[in-house]
Amino acid sequence: MSTDTTPTTSAPDKATAPEATAPAPQRSNRGPRREFGRGPRRDDRNRDAAPSDGPTMIEKVVFINRCAKVVKGGRRFSFAALAVVGDGKGKVGIGYGKANEVPDAIKKGTANAHKHLVSVKLKGDTISHEVLGEYDGGRVLLRPATTGTGLIAGGAVRAVLEAAGVKNVLTKSMGSSNHIAVVHATLAGLRQLRLAEDYAGSRKTN
Repeated sequence: MSTDTTPTTSAPDKATAPEATAPAPQRSNRGPRREFGRGPRRDDRNRDAAPSDGPTMIEKVVFINRCAKVVKGGRRFSFAALAVVGDGKGKVGIGYGKANEVPDAIKKGTANAHKHLVSVKLKGDTISHEVLGEYDGGRVLLRPATTGTGLIAGGAVRAVLEAAGVKNVLTKSMGSSNHIAVVHATLAGLRQLRLAEDYAGSRKTN
């Protein structure tokens, strides 16, 4: 009786079998991925931004003039805006802008007024003494008033005084009623103002 001498191979034990290795992840050239999603939107960044520390400016439109040019097809209109800008603390400026649309004219006039800011000397919330401002045909009289009097002034004069920060004053327009002449006459009167310290200093130097 012949015996089979061929060695029999037993199945490898599951416990001792080597574990199958997972394929290595493929690296892309796009760089690291974001784990927290997209960043804040532009609107969110603008909303969370800190407010500017600049002074709040008072902007007033005194007058808007419409000009019509007759052309072959009809009339072509353009607009001019007279604007007054101030910080309510002694700085005021006047600007004039022209454009084919009213919003653009106001924007130009306001920007021009910001470029021509001047400082005037006030005594609290009124003026220190009586002055008469003149410009072209406009003549505006300004008189100081006690607290509680209020701003006794017309439209064009009131706009300049409110922007400058005057709250108690008596005024009278005695010349032309043209808005440009009146606002420049008012500003000319404000620029004539002097305080007691200024006169005392001038006497010491003399």
